Amino acid sequence: MNHQKQKEQVESRRTFAIISHPDAGKTTLTEKLLLLGGMIRSAGTVKARKTGKYATSDWMEIEKQRGISVTSSVMQFYYKDHHINIVDTPGHQDFSEDTYRTLTAVDSAVMVIDGTKGIEEQTIKLFKVCSMRGIPILTFINKLDREGKDPLELLEEIEEVLGIESYAVTWPIGMGKRFQGTYDRFQKKIEVYRGNEDSFFVDFDGTTVTDDVTEHIDEGYLPSLADELALLDEAGNDFSMEKVKKGKLTPVFFGSAIANFGVQSFFDEFLQLTLPPQSRESSNGEIDPTDTNFSGFIFKIQANMNPAHRDRIAFVRVCSGKFERGMNVTLSRTGRKLKLSQSHQFLASSRETVEEAYAGDIIGLYDSGTYQIGDTLVGEGASVFQFNPLPTFPPELFAKVRVKNAMKGKHFEKGITQLVQEGAVQLYRTPYFGDYILGAVGELQFQVFEYRMKNEYGVDIEFQRLSHVAAKWINKEDLQDKMIDSRVMLVEDREENPVLLFENDFVLRMFQEKYPSVELRSTFG
Repeated sequence: MNHQKQKEQVESRRTFAIISHPDAGKTTLTEKLLLLGGMIRSAGTVKARKTGKYATSDWMEIEKQRGISVTSSVMQFYYKDHHINIVDTPGHQDFSEDTYRTLTAVDSAVMVIDGTKGIEEQTIKLFKVCSMRGIPILTFINKLDREGKDPLELLEEIEEVLGIESYAVTWPIGMGKRFQGTYDRFQKKIEVYRGNEDSFFVDFDGTTVTDDVTEHIDEGYLPSLADELALLDEAGNDFSMEKVKKGKLTPVFFGSAIANFGVQSFFDEFLQLTLPPQSRESSNGEIDPTDTNFSGFIFKIQANMNPAHRDRIAFVRVCSGKFERGMNVTLSRTGRKLKLSQSHQFLASSRETVEEAYAGDIIGLYDSGTYQIGDTLVGEGASVFQFNPLPTFPPELFAKVRVKNAMKGKHFEKGITQLVQEGAVQLYRTPYFGDYILGAVGELQFQVFEYRMKNEYGVDIEFQRLSHVAAKWINKEDLQDKMIDSRVMLVEDREENPVLLFENDFVLRMFQEKYPSVELRSTFG
């Protein structure tokens, strides 16, 4: 394939994640985007469990029961000459690690903010990860059909709490029961809100009131709209595409995902305001997406996407070149040669075989246990390298876990191995007795682990919670028997590296004061 063809394919790709605090409307917005792409005929509502309709991106049974996203879903569709790769990430804070890893696989992000609540804790955490990577962030302020915070206050909150400049591309006219629609400052149009009916546009320059405008918009709202638009022009930030590209300014849109208002106009602008796949750092320097040599990295592993077949899928972000089914690649970590013959693209748990993919695309590879999160794949003819390692996060909750029925030991071993490999929890073993100890960032991870062990592997387990709160890696040569007591527990990670679990922060500080020359690390390596 020539370089020009590769460049055209890359330019048409948009790969992004949707981030938010739980219940801000992230999954609902995802559904409406899938509707736009013609991937689904009707949107399932997260809350409407009695109807039997669930969000397409919530494919795991426990997600449908609880009405939350606990895994990252990958969905692909075609829209207005663009190949869209959309990642719906877990909103629940207990699954931050899965979300953080997933954000390394995208080129931009959509931040959904609940207009009734403003910026919430999980949004701040996820924004910081995006900001560290310098990726463009577009903001969709949701639930304008409910009474909420003043729009100017929301812009101020974005700038003060998140530390990023904002530019309102659309501006609301009223809210809640008085919600009339939004004004598009780029297009000089009002998008008229009509509840459950389709919205439509009328021209408006921001000052000149025409009969067409007053026919659809309550005239009493127009003076304040003109004043607010003048204030935004005079006191607001100037729009800068350069700042958007660098993640220094976020274009802001207002709408209602549940009412499907403002979603299409937002997404049309999104395609123009975001970047195609960009270069990625590696041990060989920057890898250009238009390079014709294939490369990619694994950012997620998911077991039992099809419980009937007990399969495991490794999700690969293609970073350069062209993927072709059946191609040969090198797994950089081991140097092993592999043939990629079983490849898929997804709409949540639905899948179809994919024959080819380009930089920016996300594909799923059947995994029999070969891959690890963070692995780099390089095509034939290219020098072997590795992309920069993915972020890892130390757990804060720990529990011993054992199988209730000893006859289920093999199923227990298989289940715990697969779920740990996909990053659901972290696993440690005690060095002498070989007890299994799980580490998690949040309580919900233990609950989902227990649920999946029972429903996917047929294994009942029980936990014995530990009082320890921090895990620290220590060099083997620094380890001494006298360091271990009832408050400092010695365990080993999956590679048999020694890890100390500390009962509380005070015990950790005392240890550091007692052994000042001993290096303790929050992650291995």
